[in-house]
Amino acid sequence: MTTYIIVSLISGILFGILDGIINANPLAQKLFEVYKPIAKTSMNFIAGILIDLAYGFILAGIYLILYTSLPGGIGVVKGISFALLAWFFRVAMQAASQWMMFKVPVRTLFYSLVTGFIEMLALGLVYGLTLKPM
Repeated sequence: MTTYIIVSLISGILFGILDGIINANPLAQKLFEVYKPIAKTSMNFIAGILIDLAYGFILAGIYLILYTSLPGGIGVVKGISFALLAWFFRVAMQAASQWMMFKVPVRTLFYSLVTGFIEMLALGLVYGLTLKPM
């Protein structure tokens, strides 16, 4: 249980750091200008941090629930398998929906797909290297 809590906190913090790097860099700012008309002009950092921490706990919990069903005999492979699942359900489906509903440039969607994959892979590797069901 202690390992789960520590890894969840670490992954939540990692989530926040990666979100910041992915969304606040100059390339992302240029690509995401398409959202400017509907984007908030200020951020609630406390809420953002709490959401990222909650995501860390939720994703770590889902990883543990799915652990025996994930392909691979070792944790790293299971972590990568989980990362692919999380990427598909969190990132790829959102990008496909945005492509269908909004006039978003393909390069913006591609950036989201690639960076989302990197983010989910980082989290999956953290889980794969550190978490196992009891």
